[in-house]
Amino acid sequence: MAKLDDRSLAEARAEFERAVARWREAAGELPEAATDTGLPVAGVYTPLDLAGGHAELPGEYPYTRGIHPSMYRGRLWTMRLYAGWGGPEDTNARFRYLLEQGQTGLSVALDLPTQMGLDSDHPLAAGEVGKVGVAIDSLSDLERVFEGIPLDRVSTSFTINATAPILLAMYQVVGERQGVAPAELRGTVQNDVLKEFLARKTYIYPPGPSLRLAAEVIEYSCRNLPKLNPISVCGYHMRQAGCDAVQEIAFTLANASAYVRAVVERGLDVDEFAPRFSFNVSTMRDFFEEIAKHRAARRLWARIMRERFGARDPRSWTLRLFSGGDGTSLTGVEPLNNIARTTLQTLAIVLSGAQAVHTMSYDEALALPSEEAALVALRTQQIVAYESGAARTADPLGGSYYVEALTDELERRAGALLAEVEEEGVLRGIENGSLELAIAEAAYREEQAIESGERVVVGVNRFRDEGAGVQDVEVLTVPDSVRARQLEQLAAVRTSRDAARVETVLGAVREAAASERSTMPAILEAVRVCATVGEIAGALGDVFGYHQASTVV
Repeated sequence: MAKLDDRSLAEARAEFERAVARWREAAGELPEAATDTGLPVAGVYTPLDLAGGHAELPGEYPYTRGIHPSMYRGRLWTMRLYAGWGGPEDTNARFRYLLEQGQTGLSVALDLPTQMGLDSDHPLAAGEVGKVGVAIDSLSDLERVFEGIPLDRVSTSFTINATAPILLAMYQVVGERQGVAPAELRGTVQNDVLKEFLARKTYIYPPGPSLRLAAEVIEYSCRNLPKLNPISVCGYHMRQAGCDAVQEIAFTLANASAYVRAVVERGLDVDEFAPRFSFNVSTMRDFFEEIAKHRAARRLWARIMRERFGARDPRSWTLRLFSGGDGTSLTGVEPLNNIARTTLQTLAIVLSGAQAVHTMSYDEALALPSEEAALVALRTQQIVAYESGAARTADPLGGSYYVEALTDELERRAGALLAEVEEEGVLRGIENGSLELAIAEAAYREEQAIESGERVVVGVNRFRDEGAGVQDVEVLTVPDSVRARQLEQLAAVRTSRDAARVETVLGAVREAAASERSTMPAILEAVRVCATVGEIAGALGDVFGYHQASTVV
């Protein structure tokens, strides 16, 4: 077939649109098509829909097509399943199982008391010990989590934010006790506390001190833990809270920019720390929009780092991406349908060029993943990696008129929203509730679309078999014995340690917090003498105070 020049292509496009108009006239009124975020979708895409040529190759600025030239032909993505439940022994067994089955990295889920800086014997922790992740009260607990798992041969991601300095210090000491030097430790602490104010709410201190602690973790890691990612700026949880794809990009990059500024203000050159920034972005139901979202975010971040912050090292321009299928896209109704959903999400993540992938387990809308469901999730990644052919070439969807047009439109809209957010300032938007309100309004629109049937969720608002029985899915439950065991171990730690030394070191934590010095050295010493998560977090709270949530009208 002869290649169309721009004029003949335009004529063909016009003829197509006339054909669509005739079809509409014959068929009657037809609904307009749009992505889940509301971006209009044309009936067909051609080169005329592209804003301009995108000639860069994978591994070239602005990294639309991926941050490495060879992508997965050179190295597959890291396969991480977000795991952790009960006590340290339970999580250690799950980690060992997943590693034996071919998982290539660990991702630690912490229980809510640990995330909130509460020890397992705190009254508010009573119903939550080990329920949504592993309970960590002291260094002894984290040592047991990694017993028999050599930290010089595996990288570990911690989904931890308000207490990230404490968990990072513990991880360093566990490594040292295994004989692994701090400079050799590999892994990631999420350490993105700003999004906690907007989404998950596991904050402790006000935004200002919270941002300071996050910056101190980045500064400390840059100088002492060069192979560790000191932050994973997280759009994932804001998307779970209800924001759309445009908001996810804009709010994530606004938060990331706030962290960069905070660390630069501490006296570091941007190229000293920016190459170790990483990002955690969700992947929802809309296959093509989610791929385009990741590509647009990479492009925007590259330009922000080079043009706004003056980064000179190309590694500082790259958005290194960890993504997982979003749990809010799964359903408790007909949960086995979730296997199909997570397969599509995994494929979308891979086609968009992520560096690490988490696959949701099909039972996560019901409970913590069972061992069987976790294995299916891991096998899903392995099938995509080794059977689908998706890893054979870099950016296999590059040049798709539809994907490129979506990428351009998402970049345009997210860039405009980012400018609006930064005009007010992220901290101000958190304090006055405006960013939280924007997410809440988007969540409401999404729920309205599902309730009305405009957004189809198979098995929930369409194609639901009302006569079918409940699918037989074995659900993991956390027994009460977990808390009893944790309290016993916590009491043993408190009995065996040097109580006077602990009080002295906690005083040093307070002094560091009240000064302009980094709190990390004092926190590290507190961890070494077996001060607990709750005690260290409380010492910081004595100085910083505790955040009171804004009222969103």
